[in-house]
Amino acid sequence: MKSITLIGIVLVILGVLALAYQGFTYTHQEKVLDVGPIHATVEKHDRISLSPILGGLVLAGGVALLVVGARKKS
Repeated sequence: MKSITLIGIVLVILGVLALAYQGFTYTHQEKVLDVGPIHATVEKHDRISLSPILGGLVLAGGVALLVVGARKKS
């Protein structure tokens, strides 16, 4: 399999996932209190949103690479 076709497949998959989920959530701990032997932390949930336009562009780029890869075979 040519590398351009493989990259196209990966971009199509990433584009579909970006359109379906439109972002992802992650959790991290933040230190709230640190006084002597007393330590307190809190878990914060943050979300990174992905624009549907970005997902569409990635999907279109992947399809374009698949088309170019198919044309180079023939």
